[in-house]
Amino acid sequence: MEKDIEVEELEKFEENDEPIIGMSFDSDVDLFIYFKEYGKRKGFPILRRTSRKDSDGILRNVTFACGRSGETRSKSVNILKPQPNAKTGCNARLGAGLGDDGKWTIRSLNLEHNHVLLTPTKSKYFRCNRSLNTYAKKRLDVNDRAGIRLCKNYQSLVIEAGGHENVTFIERDCRNHVQKERRLRLGDGDAAALQNYFMKMQVEDNRFYFSMQVDDEGRLKNVFWAEPRNREAYKEFGDVVTFDTTYLTNKYDMPFAPFVGVNHHGHSILFGCGLISHEDIETFTWLFRTWLSCMSNLAPNGIITDQDRAMKVAIQNVFPNTRHRWCLWHIMKKVPEKLGGYKEYRNISNVLHCAVYDSQSATKFEETWHHMITEYDLGDNEWLRGLYDERHHWVPCYLNNTFWAGMSSTQRSESMNAFFDGYVNSKTTLKQFVEQYSCALKNKVQKEVEEDVRCLSQQMPCVTDYAMERQVRDVYTISKFQEFQQEMIRKMYCEYVNSMGCENIVREDVKVGEGKKRTFFEVYFEKENGEIRCSCSRFQFRGILCRHAIAIMIRNDVEVLPEKYILRRWRKDVWRCHSRVKTSYELHSCTDEQKRYEKMCATFAEVANMAAHTIESSNLVFNWIENVRGDLSKAILCGDNEVTVVTGQGSCSVEVETVRDPAARRRKGRPPCQRKKSNKFSKSKINSSRSNAKDGQVNEQVPTVVPTHENNVVTAFQNPEGSYIDMNMYPHGVMDYYNGLMSLPHMVGDNVYLTPTQNSCTIYMLQLCYYLVMCYWIGIEGDAANLLFLNCVLLEWWMDK
Repeated sequence: MEKDIEVEELEKFEENDEPIIGMSFDSDVDLFIYFKEYGKRKGFPILRRTSRKDSDGILRNVTFACGRSGETRSKSVNILKPQPNAKTGCNARLGAGLGDDGKWTIRSLNLEHNHVLLTPTKSKYFRCNRSLNTYAKKRLDVNDRAGIRLCKNYQSLVIEAGGHENVTFIERDCRNHVQKERRLRLGDGDAAALQNYFMKMQVEDNRFYFSMQVDDEGRLKNVFWAEPRNREAYKEFGDVVTFDTTYLTNKYDMPFAPFVGVNHHGHSILFGCGLISHEDIETFTWLFRTWLSCMSNLAPNGIITDQDRAMKVAIQNVFPNTRHRWCLWHIMKKVPEKLGGYKEYRNISNVLHCAVYDSQSATKFEETWHHMITEYDLGDNEWLRGLYDERHHWVPCYLNNTFWAGMSSTQRSESMNAFFDGYVNSKTTLKQFVEQYSCALKNKVQKEVEEDVRCLSQQMPCVTDYAMERQVRDVYTISKFQEFQQEMIRKMYCEYVNSMGCENIVREDVKVGEGKKRTFFEVYFEKENGEIRCSCSRFQFRGILCRHAIAIMIRNDVEVLPEKYILRRWRKDVWRCHSRVKTSYELHSCTDEQKRYEKMCATFAEVANMAAHTIESSNLVFNWIENVRGDLSKAILCGDNEVTVVTGQGSCSVEVETVRDPAARRRKGRPPCQRKKSNKFSKSKINSSRSNAKDGQVNEQVPTVVPTHENNVVTAFQNPEGSYIDMNMYPHGVMDYYNGLMSLPHMVGDNVYLTPTQNSCTIYMLQLCYYLVMCYWIGIEGDAANLLFLNCVLLEWWMDK
């Protein structure tokens, strides 16, 4: 079927419109368009080969050639993995010159090709025949700034056009355009882009705060910034802060270090963030002090982090009066890894969870913990011993004297993933991160605004007739009222047991799997001054009174909650300063052409909406468009259009030195250019020094060049005397690419000396080692590789004998 279509297309375009010497054109652009269309019909690409201008700068001669002319040298580092090459040395070309009459005339012509010609349906994919129109570029830019992935971005254009056959570009063209626009928007250089962006922000609002730290070479080391809205929000919700460095964002492996809190809806809110080069005491100390200075030296009451020891020391130095808490979710997530090897793991896990979550006092925790250690013989487990020594940092019953603002351990661990979900990925440059961070922040602010509107325009119905439920509903945000309402509902599972003075005992039936268990709680209540405390400490951790306290208050005829238990941070009727602060600034600067295009599109959309109702009005618009289209001149360029870039850098009275990019660090593991090691070679590591080294001695030759991603060829080895041994006889060297070190027997000077009894055998062994490495390098597996490995093992065994 496909062959029939191609034959029909070839017959359709079998015309006499062939270029001949003497043909004239009004301009070189018209000539280029003509030859490009001819090449598209015949099935070959074209390019501008040469051009010549006279002394006045006027173009006089031009040569258009087949796109497969010339030759290309391979730039691949690995000669065993060459890249495909389209060049065949084709000599087909067209030469033209500018005559005295101002016409361009074809003066030389060669239409003989040395390669296969394609059909028009395939030749449209040549680079010269592909192009992105203004509409497609605009759609790509808008969707990219909205965080839409490129594959979906491209697919939307294909669907809108009615299929791939109706678009004049491929996905790679879209990717190149998006990357180009990102560079144009933010300028060259990651560190310089950040610096320019921060300076612009500070010019537009002097409340914007940023600080950059560079090393001795002027390279970016650490950076911190906070927008005015972040600083104002900290004044309102900065009593508890979480700090997380587990979110990698860029090619430099600089961890993203945000300071996050909880707003009045229970959502995460940003208090500033940093990009750091190292996770050591010095770096954390600099970051914490910078952040504290940004927040007017007002330290938080509590801070939640992971178990990093460098972070712990830095917090003690910078925030001596702040209560430091470890993330409980991170700790409990490690239980299967640390304790999964024990035979009684399931029982150990149950007892551990009971000690952590069900202990209402330190005494109860100590009792359950020691029972677990003794019962299951865990005294030698260093992980559990370390957790017990630091129990004041993570066990809930030791932390109930601090208000934690509803920041649960699970919420803390997932806060940044949720905050940047769909906007920030882990493979970005610093320039791209600036855009993605701004987009994520705008989205978060928009959600807060929408939630504020919902709280002021909607009202949750009450499920009980208690006055305290209506009291909380009228002042709290919807999300926080729903939490309180759940406590009112679960009060039905609570029952008063007895009391002694101000101390009350409440029993709750808690569902566990298919069954239930009864748990007792101690509630302290003074009716005269409205003081109430519960051993579950829910108010200290969530900022919401628990069902046990509510049950005791209702039993004592308390209609409404005391004012001190209505927290300002959850109220919806409070105007907060941060909500009136602009979040960020527009990074995208449009050219004049783009602005005109956007204005026309908006106007055309209005006309289309009015004209689409009837056929008569639609035809009227179509006729007008055809008339206007004929009057417009077509300015088609052969190359890419030039784009004017507005950097948006604000003026500054103090000259700031340009910051250099951080040094890119290779990630852990093997370089991506090397294929994964086959399991068949896991046992084939051969110690090449074994055949020559005596017992207890190790060969001292070491490589002077360690292979990297850019240089994977070892050029020389150095012996203890300092002489070099040329290894160019082996293109890739006989080197172990895992430890970067391999020694050869008896290397002295430029020669390899072999013992008489091992001369021919060692040469054969070296050859086998080389072939084995080559097989691994190019991916040969199976019987051939196994045979080589067996030969090496047998030969080595024979030499030992």
